[in-house]
Amino acid sequence: MKMTAEALKQKVGQFFFPAVFINDTEENIQETERLIKEHNIGGLTFFHSRASAATNYESKKKVVFNDDSYQKIKDLIVRYQKAASTPLLISIDAEWGLAMRIEKTPQYPYAITLGALPATKADLVYEVGKQIGLDLKAAGIHYNLSPLADINNNPNNPVIGYRSFGENKQKVADFAVEYLKGMSEVGILGCLKHFPGHGNTNVDSHLGLPVLNETLEELLENELYPFIKGIENNVDSIMIGHLAVPSLNDGKNTSATLSKPIIETLLREKLGYNGLVISDALNMHSVSKLYETKGELEWEAFNAGNDILCFAENVPEGIEAILKNASPDRIEESFNRIRNAKEKVGLLNNSFTATGELNFEKASQLNLEIAKNCITKVIDNSVSELLFESQKNNKLAKLSLYKNVENTFFKTLNSKLPSPEFAFENLEVSDISLIKKELGNFETILIPLFVPKAKPLNNFEVQDEVFALLSELLQTKKCVVYVFGNPYVLPLIPNLSKASGLIEAYQDFEEFQKIAGIYLLENKNYSGNIPVNIDIQ
Repeated sequence: MKMTAEALKQKVGQFFFPAVFINDTEENIQETERLIKEHNIGGLTFFHSRASAATNYESKKKVVFNDDSYQKIKDLIVRYQKAASTPLLISIDAEWGLAMRIEKTPQYPYAITLGALPATKADLVYEVGKQIGLDLKAAGIHYNLSPLADINNNPNNPVIGYRSFGENKQKVADFAVEYLKGMSEVGILGCLKHFPGHGNTNVDSHLGLPVLNETLEELLENELYPFIKGIENNVDSIMIGHLAVPSLNDGKNTSATLSKPIIETLLREKLGYNGLVISDALNMHSVSKLYETKGELEWEAFNAGNDILCFAENVPEGIEAILKNASPDRIEESFNRIRNAKEKVGLLNNSFTATGELNFEKASQLNLEIAKNCITKVIDNSVSELLFESQKNNKLAKLSLYKNVENTFFKTLNSKLPSPEFAFENLEVSDISLIKKELGNFETILIPLFVPKAKPLNNFEVQDEVFALLSELLQTKKCVVYVFGNPYVLPLIPNLSKASGLIEAYQDFEEFQKIAGIYLLENKNYSGNIPVNIDIQ
């Protein structure tokens, strides 16, 4: 039986997952409702606000925080589902939990932190996936665009870094699969990204097009390994990255998102993947600036083999372009994959319900357990002994960088290791020369560095003055340094190899500060390993 033009159009609408924003205007919300009603779109991808979307960073729009964001997303999902004749598949990027997009929700450790866990503790990664899945379910979300299967093998990568489980392909594959299994256990769809591997790049694909120069053999040996493991474990979906791989694409520098040889030939035929393929966000500058005609990008992405067009900005025009150019069979293939995903989460028989509450207590317990197993000893010259001996002789001072002295790390230590405390919070309120002078009388300095940002831009926002202070102290004092933040900051600290002790603690969560303090006081062994290669000066 021949399908009517209208029925075909309804199916094509299912491929479109435009971005929606939790903190949006009523006018924008009504515009989304119109899109849903008029074009039968398949789903939505939620972001916090227009200012927080990655490609807007360069516009320097201020992100306005809103304590009601969680309730707002729940209400918006209900409202958007009411506007839909076909239930919407609701997706979000929640790599380290809803907190990646929504304030006042549970946050779990970054992938680089989980990557520091011993392989024997993979069950904790499963638990993270499960808890994130439960949090998403409570909000009414079905689909997490996570985790990364990217191998973190380029320290200059501006966008992957802390979001990857590390540079060991086996661990990246195993931990990604555990995370996916945890989500699947509670009925949430997962996604491996960014195929064929975004780790060994040095361009942010939100803003430009990275190029991978590896051959297929090299990619199969390394970058593709976690994706192959995911396919073997029936991953729900794979996201295609905005990166060019000329060796896979007839020598052309075309984004993988728009490459039939990469999606159809490599992923579908060679690797045997028949699941859902989703494009990376089509608003990202590496692809969004290629086509002047509205709808052309959407058609090219669909033609290359994507089923879901994420963050599609030209829905009506994209639908028309696909209807004009695509075969009914190709439309049917993608439609069936999306329908299968909706069936799996219980959308089509109404068995999916937004259930449960956000469990902050469970998240905290899990974070404590992860901290116990991932904090890493990098340099240890009998740290506890040195600190207690110095404190006994009144030669110990504590210096907190980027947090005040009321931090949890200091509070945990103060019962058994009291000493004078100093803090540098920022250049506006703290006087570095005065701090330096006050530390002059002490021989041993315990320094927790609370790294301001997880992204490497502008040296993680650690100021030159702070690096200079650290450098001088490391050369003139016995320094024990605790780094609560991205381990990629370590090579930036001059003379860090001169430290008497160096502990990498990854997160500034209270649970991590508490465990770091307890382990110092009790002189316990650490079982974590930095999951990337770090060269300390």
